[in-house]
Amino acid sequence: MVMFLFLVIALVVVVGAVTMAVLGGGESAALPEAAPERFTDPLPPDRPLRRADVEAVRFPMTVRGYRMVDVDEALDRIGAELAERDARIAELETALAGAQATAVGGPGLFEKYDAAERGHGQHGAPAPTDERPEDGR
Repeated sequence: MVMFLFLVIALVVVVGAVTMAVLGGGESAALPEAAPERFTDPLPPDRPLRRADVEAVRFPMTVRGYRMVDVDEALDRIGAELAERDARIAELETALAGAQATAVGGPGLFEKYDAAERGHGQHGAPAPTDERPEDGR
């Protein structure tokens, strides 16, 4: 029993000594209060985001990780710019598909076939076709 009491007293003395060492021995030497870190938005407001901008984002640590407000604001900004880019890409792809269809077929693609159809009715002869005879000639 005496040994147990001795160990408890030694433990209290060690914990007290460590506490005094950390705090500096008195209230005058206590650690100063540090202002919490704030997120300074490194995302440029005057131009679209680049990959390097997103990779450079670092959020200040708090007691439980990151400040959710800072993370949410940054993710909202990134999400909005991605949605804007997706819409612009879709718009450009649609314009490109239209331009390619016009370039491949040309504006008068079906006009010659329409004229051939009309010619068949006027002259009584069948309109020329691209079909080959069944014997391969």
